[in-house]
Amino acid sequence: MDRRTMRTVVAAAIVAAGSAWMLQVAEAQAPAALARPWAMPRTPDGKPDLQGNWSNATLTPLERPAGQELILTDEQAAAIENRTRVVNEFRERPSDPNRPAPAVGGEERELPPGEPTFIERISAAAGGRVGGYNSFWLDPGERVLVVDGRPRSSMVIDPPDGRVPALTPEARARMAAAAAAAKRFGPFDHPEVRPLADRCLLSFGSNGGPPMLPNYFYNNNYQIVQTKDHVMVMTEMVHDARIIRIGGQHPPKHVRLWLGDSIGRWEGDTLVVETTNFHPLQVYRGASENLTVTERFTRTGPDTILYRFTIADPTTFTAPWTGELVFNRFNEMIYEYACHEGNYALTNMLGGERALERQAAEQKKPQ
Repeated sequence: MDRRTMRTVVAAAIVAAGSAWMLQVAEAQAPAALARPWAMPRTPDGKPDLQGNWSNATLTPLERPAGQELILTDEQAAAIENRTRVVNEFRERPSDPNRPAPAVGGEERELPPGEPTFIERISAAAGGRVGGYNSFWLDPGERVLVVDGRPRSSMVIDPPDGRVPALTPEARARMAAAAAAAKRFGPFDHPEVRPLADRCLLSFGSNGGPPMLPNYFYNNNYQIVQTKDHVMVMTEMVHDARIIRIGGQHPPKHVRLWLGDSIGRWEGDTLVVETTNFHPLQVYRGASENLTVTERFTRTGPDTILYRFTIADPTTFTAPWTGELVFNRFNEMIYEYACHEGNYALTNMLGGERALERQAAEQKKPQ
């Protein structure tokens, strides 16, 4: 290569490098409105890709507090989130090693001054007066629910008052009869009268769903795996797994599954899932065998899925009702919730009751 050719090649390389650098600067300085728009990720068969790890943790309750509008002001949302931060810092203070023993029966948990939030009331009730979960073990979330950029006061959006509709007379009678039948046994007479969560069969609350709702304590995490014919939603809490078939028919009514039978279909870019055939011990909020839950999963951004659900059971609720929340992507692992392997609580509860029975029998013996 002669000198002239070499100078030409070098000059061209310098110009190209300078142009590339100028383009990078221009892109970096470009307003957000000119940034490349988000493109819906899709699976090989062209459907929206819902796969990944997600969390629905939030400070927002299912039902709307009395007197509030659906949309919170920015100041109201900030106050809730700031109160959560203050409470966490308050509870994480070092304990006094010289403090006296609590009074018999325990003591009320100390809280910082101010009106307790929805989350505080739940965690205080779970901990009780004799201890229980403290903030180290809790991970309810740190943000209120935000949909379309606006903070929400509740998940329920229909009825407009944000409250779950009243129970029908039939449902009230059914629940009263079930409560009366349960009185044949004491709460610790045998394992099958304990809640499903105590028995490590399902999570407490409705994490696995449907509807899939946060429990306001911990492990509000999910993993979604998707194929052309199925969508699997694995819940970190008790590692419940739902297998949603794309297309098909529900089995006969007598076939009852813990998480119901879920059939999905695509309506445009939204996955619509209808679930029926719930196990009679699993039905949500005391619903009957007629319960149908319809869910809608819609990707709304690189890190969000809008999740909407509708509950319909004319023999339980006086009207159908609908709620929605957001699943947020998180880049962490989903861990095995080894409930059975560490389920000492059930043994201890039943064993403790047997010890009390022996103690009572001893006291009845003639001296």
